[in-house]
Amino acid sequence: MKIISWNCNGALRKKTEFIDSYSADILVIQECEEPNQSTKAYRSWAGDYLWHGDNKNKGIGIFARNGYRLENLSWSGEFTLTGVQSKSPALTWSSDELKSFLPCKINKEYTLLGVWTKANNSSSIGYMGQFWKYLQIHKADLSGDKTIICGDFNSNSIWDEPGRWWNHSDVVNELEDIGLQSVYHYVNKEEQGKEKQKTLFLQKNSDKAYHIDYFFVSEDLVLNCDMKIGDPGQWLGCSDHAQIFLEYKGIK
Repeated sequence: MKIISWNCNGALRKKTEFIDSYSADILVIQECEEPNQSTKAYRSWAGDYLWHGDNKNKGIGIFARNGYRLENLSWSGEFTLTGVQSKSPALTWSSDELKSFLPCKINKEYTLLGVWTKANNSSSIGYMGQFWKYLQIHKADLSGDKTIICGDFNSNSIWDEPGRWWNHSDVVNELEDIGLQSVYHYVNKEEQGKEKQKTLFLQKNSDKAYHIDYFFVSEDLVLNCDMKIGDPGQWLGCSDHAQIFLEYKGIK
């Protein structure tokens, strides 16, 4: 099974031939338009897909190929921080107010969470903070075997700030506690924040290069996984993000 995660930087309908050239089984695409509100050709290309977003032109989509099937999990829930002497409504949050997450099942067997974190009008709990909030609600849902999380997290430990328990490094530790490993770091034996390969050239500028796109998988999968990052010479004309590829060798 081959999965591609890619922030296409919009207008996926014009880039389908490019992404099809990689012959993936599952496509997790950030910043893509809703097929049902786009062109006939794009709707036809989308096939079996799921999509979530507030703007029909830019959301997160998951597309199945080669006989794979998707099932929307429609997770929802609420979490309240306890042990704090405060009546602030900010201590409670729900899945529906967080941006942007799309959970599904692949072939009724594998749990996949597509991620495109956003600032969500928060100067403090944006990006990885949004994922941290989502994780508190859905930790049990993501703690099982055959689990894959992937996408554009807009985050790296180089941006950790003192006093925040939703820093990138802390969230990675929480994921490890429930048995989820970053495939890139596992395969390449590199530390968080010291990645040699980058996944974003901000504004298509190679001098502004960062590693912010990830695959996390459960421990039962990681030994049979390989991960690659696309060559900038191939993707930079389409997006400022690289495609990241996960190949799971446990099934064909």
